[in-house]
Amino acid sequence: MRNFIITVDGKQFEVGVEEVGATQSAPAAPKAVMLEKPAAAPAPAASANGTKLLSPFPGLIKNLLVANGAQVKKDQPILVLEAMKMDNDIGSPCDGTVTFQVAKGANVESDAVLAVIS
Repeated sequence: MRNFIITVDGKQFEVGVEEVGATQSAPAAPKAVMLEKPAAAPAPAASANGTKLLSPFPGLIKNLLVANGAQVKKDQPILVLEAMKMDNDIGSPCDGTVTFQVAKGANVESDAVLAVIS
């Protein structure tokens, strides 16, 4: 039997394949085993001043979609983060008033505080 690792939709599977002509009384069914679980998105950090919206990856703040101090709803897009030439809408983690911690045109790293929703 030969083992292979394949990737399907970003998930890795180990697959065992029996070689043709191998001696075995009953053919073994191929099995797929998930090697690792997909990483869950980190929960937004809550502080005494509100819930922090953290950058999911490094990128460029391309646009702020709402005004500073605006009322927003959970999952409402509030800014556009460009990474690898793709625009990504970043949504509010909860209902509240947005206070941006970044400006349009700023470069941010992963886990940088983009805004606080209070």
